[in-house]
Amino acid sequence: MSVVVAHQASTIGQVALREAAKEASLRHAPLAVIHVAEGVDLDVVEAHKAGVGDQITKVLTEIGLDDLEWTLQVTTGEDVGEAVLDVVGAIDAELLVIGARRRSPVGKLFLGSVTQNIILHADVPVLVVKAPAA
Repeated sequence: MSVVVAHQASTIGQVALREAAKEASLRHAPLAVIHVAEGVDLDVVEAHKAGVGDQITKVLTEIGLDDLEWTLQVTTGEDVGEAVLDVVGAIDAELLVIGARRRSPVGKLFLGSVTQNIILHADVPVLVVKAPAA
C-alpha cells in the first residue's frame, strides 16, 4: 500500500508533497505522486514528467527523505478531481494527501471545488493540508 499525493506546481502543492512524504516515511510505504496536466496532449506528458520529477527530488532532498521510494504518474484531464480519483482507484493506496487553498464562498460557488469533490468521492482516507500563514 502506498501514500498518494495530488501534486501541483504551487506553494500548496509543495506543502502537500512534503506532508505526503513524511506520512509515507512514517508508514514505511512508497510515495505515489499524481500530477494532472490540464488540457495537455499526451505527447507533452513526458516533458512534464521530467520537470515534475526534478521538483519531487528537490523537495525530498530538502526534507531529508531523498531515499524514499516514489513513483510519478502524469495524467491529463479537464476535471482534475476526477483524474486524481481515477488514478487513486488504480493504485493500492492507503492515504491520499491533497493541498487546499482558501477561497471565498462565492468563489466556490462559481468555480467549484476540486478539494471538496475529492474529499466527498475518495474511497481512501484523505489528508488535506494548507500552506502555513504568511
